[in-house]
Amino acid sequence: MIVYHGSLEIVDTPEIRFSNRTLDYGTGFYTTTSFDQAQNWVNRRKKSAKYGFVNVYEIDIEEIKKSHTLWFDSPTEDWIDFVDSNRNHIGFTHDYDFVYGPVANDRVYAAFALYESGVLNKEDLIRELKVYNLVDQLLFHTESALKKLRYVETIRIDL
Repeated sequence: MIVYHGSLEIVDTPEIRFSNRTLDYGTGFYTTTSFDQAQNWVNRRKKSAKYGFVNVYEIDIEEIKKSHTLWFDSPTEDWIDFVDSNRNHIGFTHDYDFVYGPVANDRVYAAFALYESGVLNKEDLIRELKVYNLVDQLLFHTESALKKLRYVETIRIDL
C-alpha cells in the first residue's frame, strides 16, 4: 500500500509529533492514500513557503491488519464519537497503533461544527457526509507502527 504525507519538509524518517491543536485521530504521523490530498495540504501553505514536498511511503496492509488498528470505511456513529473525543475531550487518548478512516476536510469540518453545536444530530451528520467524496487518512500513532513504514521517495511541489 502506498501512502503520502504532505509537508514543507522532506520527511524520510517520520516521527510522532505532538500538535498544538486537536486532530481527528489524535497525536501521530498522518498519511493518506491520495496523492492529491497530500499535495493539497502542501498547497495550503503557499504564503509561508516557495515549495513543499509530498513524501511517499510503502506499508504492507497485512502489517496494519495484524496490529492494534481502528478502521473506519466511512463516517459512522463510532467514527463521529472517536473524532469528537479527540477534538473535544481534554486528556482523551487511545492506544491504537493505526487509525484509518475519512479525512475531515473543510466541508466535513463545517458539517462537524454543526453537529458539535447541536444543529445536526449524528444521523443527520452521517447522511450529510455520505454525499461528500471523502478522502482517507491513515494515522501512525505509535513508534511500533512507524517502524512498519518504508520511505520510498519525495516529490517537490512548487508553490
